[in-house]
Amino acid sequence: MAVRLELACEAAEMDEQWSFVGNKSNQRWLWYAVDHATNIVLATVFGKRKDEVFKELKALLEPFGISRYYTDDWGAYERHLEADEHQVGKRNTQKIERKNLNFRTWIKRLTRKTICFSKLETLHDTVLGC
Repeated sequence: MAVRLELACEAAEMDEQWSFVGNKSNQRWLWYAVDHATNIVLATVFGKRKDEVFKELKALLEPFGISRYYTDDWGAYERHLEADEHQVGKRNTQKIERKNLNFRTWIKRLTRKTICFSKLETLHDTVLGC
């Protein structure tokens, strides 16, 4: 399931966040992008930590006309983003990393050590609002 807002964006921060459904071997990754200037979530995709899932997120971001992407060091970003549009590092990903922390604090299903977890992927996605 994917969500996209309609607005223009010059730069975006992208990251992925781990969770699971049922047991920890059934990993789910929330891939999402936020507007670098406003911290508004632009698009989200759930899936594995695979290049195909990142490509879905990238396709959702195309209408925004983003000219600069800020990410961490995960290989999918380097493989599928143009080098002149992509910057790796912590300096420009502070907003999305803070949002990750807030998500882990507010939504216990995203906490690494928890007894609160989803048994169904649809319930998991609904709780996270995606």
